[in-house]
Amino acid sequence: MKFLVVDDSECWRLFVKSLFESNHTVVECEDGAQALTAYVQHQPDWVLMDVHMPRVDGLTAARQIKAQFPSARIVFVSQFADAGFRSEAEKIGADGYVFKEDFLQVFPIIHSHAPKPPPT
Repeated sequence: MKFLVVDDSECWRLFVKSLFESNHTVVECEDGAQALTAYVQHQPDWVLMDVHMPRVDGLTAARQIKAQFPSARIVFVSQFADAGFRSEAEKIGADGYVFKEDFLQVFPIIHSHAPKPPPT
């Protein structure tokens, strides 16, 4: 699988990369302004998107990606428990919204959408 990690924290991107990189490809960008271009270029299976970033926030970036790629799989990963953010993520069509301190909840979301192997 290929992941696009969009977060303005380099430490967070490195942490996420360390969890996935041994078995998967991880592409990073530091702002929502770069997210659509990175998505087009790398065609990831999953986008792990922060909500709050300095230039272009994750909600705006997710809308841009979903407008061109409606089947894009996006999970918001945020430190904000704001119900408005969560509601907006749902309206955009995100596959999930997890808190950074509960990051491991990303795995069940990803695995629940994994393609099933063909019958033998």
